[in-house]
Amino acid sequence: MDPADPTPTNESLASNAEGVLAEEATGARVSSRAGYFRWVICALLLLGVTKNYMDRQVMGVLKTTLMGEFHWGEIDYAKLVEAFQVAYAIGMVTMGWLVDRLGTRLGYAAAMIFWSLASMGTALANSLRGFALSRYALGLGEPAVFPASIKAVAEWFPKKERALATGIFNAGTNAGAIITPLIVPWIVVHWGWRSAFVGIGAIGFAWLLLWLLVYGKPEEHKRVSRQELAYIRSDLQEAPSKTKTSFWHQFLAWLALIPLRQTWAFALGKFLTDPIWWFYLFWVPGFLQDKHGLALTGIGIPIMVIYVISDVGSVVGGWTSSFLIKRGRSVNAARKMAMLLCALGVIPVVFAYRVESTWSAVALIGLAAACHQGFSANLYTIASDMFPARAVGSVVGMGGMVGALGGLFIATVVGHVLQWTGSYEIPFALAGSTYLVALGVIHVLAPRLEPARID
Repeated sequence: MDPADPTPTNESLASNAEGVLAEEATGARVSSRAGYFRWVICALLLLGVTKNYMDRQVMGVLKTTLMGEFHWGEIDYAKLVEAFQVAYAIGMVTMGWLVDRLGTRLGYAAAMIFWSLASMGTALANSLRGFALSRYALGLGEPAVFPASIKAVAEWFPKKERALATGIFNAGTNAGAIITPLIVPWIVVHWGWRSAFVGIGAIGFAWLLLWLLVYGKPEEHKRVSRQELAYIRSDLQEAPSKTKTSFWHQFLAWLALIPLRQTWAFALGKFLTDPIWWFYLFWVPGFLQDKHGLALTGIGIPIMVIYVISDVGSVVGGWTSSFLIKRGRSVNAARKMAMLLCALGVIPVVFAYRVESTWSAVALIGLAAACHQGFSANLYTIASDMFPARAVGSVVGMGGMVGALGGLFIATVVGHVLQWTGSYEIPFALAGSTYLVALGVIHVLAPRLEPARID
C-alpha cells in the first residue's frame, strides 16, 4: 500500500478497529460527517424490504380476482392468510437464528433466493391447497428480512441514528404496498394473474446480485473510512467478535434469551401490533372493492395514497426519537415518547368503516398506517437498544414469531366476522385501540430499556 494513498484497505480497517474503540473510550467526539456509506447500506435494506412486501402483497391485490375464479368464500381466503401466518411464525424464529448463525450477508441472501422462488411458484397453483402450499413456502422464507435488516442496522449505525435508519428501510413495507397494486393489475390485464407472481418473484434475483456486490461488515469494508468506522462504533460497548462458536453454544445462547423481560417487551409489542398491519395488507384492497365499489384496476391510486402517507410516518416516527436523543433526551424517553404519539394517532381509524367517501376512508387508514409504521420503527429499534448486535437477529426473530401468531389470530377473526356479518366494524375497532395497550405492556416489562444481561 502506498503511504500517500488515503484509502484504507480491509486489513488496515480490521487492524485499526481496536484503536478506534480505544479512542471512543476516551470520550473523543466523532463527527457524523466523516462518511456516508452507511446510508448506501440503508438504501439497499430499503430495496430488500420493498421486494419482500411486493411478494406478499400480490395475493391481497388479487383477492377479488382469485375468489371469483376459484369460487372461494371469505373463510377460504382467510385460510390462505393463515397458511402464510403459520409459516411466518415458524420462519421468524428459525430465520432469526439462521441470520445470526450465517451472518447478515449470507443469511439474507439465502432467504431471498428461497422466498423469491416460492413467490414465483404460486403461478403453478390450481386449487386452494396449492395456493396454501405456496403461501406456506413464502411465509417460511420472508421472515428473514427484518432480523437481517435490524442486524445490519446494529452493525452499521450508532444508537442515535438507528431509529431513523430503521424508519427508512421500514418504509419499504409501504413502497412495496404502493408499487404492487399499480403494476399487478397491468400485468394481469396483459398476461394474466399467474404472470404477476412470476414477474414480482423474479425481481429478487436482481436485488440479490446487488446485495452480494455491496454488503459487508463495516470494519472490513473498503468503502468505509476510518473516521466513519469510528462514528459507527462511537457508542459500541463491545468490540465486534471474531470468535466462531459451535452450534450447541449458539443454541444455548438462543434459549437463554427466552426468559428475559426485554425479549418479551419486544415480542408482546409485536404480538399486539403486527396483526393490524396484516389486516391492512391483506384486507384493505378488498375493503375498497367491496365497500366502495372500486374495480381491480381502480384500487391502485387509493392504495398508493395510503402507503405514501404511511411512508412518511415510518421515516418521521424514526426521526422523532433520533431527534429527541440528539436534543438530550434519554433513549428510553425518546423511543417511548415517539411511540406514544403514534399510539394516539391511530385512534381515528375506528371510524373508517362508517364513512361513505372513499377518500375519507383512505385518509383515515393512511393516518393509521403511518402511525403504525412510526410505532414499528421504534419498536424494532428498542431490540437493538437492549441487545448486542450478535443477538439482535434472534430476538427480532422471536418477536416476529409471536407477532405472526397474532396475525394468525386476526386472520381467523376477520375472515369469520366478514363472512358472518359483512361488516368491518370489529377489525377497525381493534386497529384503533391496540397500540396504547402495547406501549403499556412494553413500559411495564422494560421501564428503562435497560440492556439485557447475556453471556
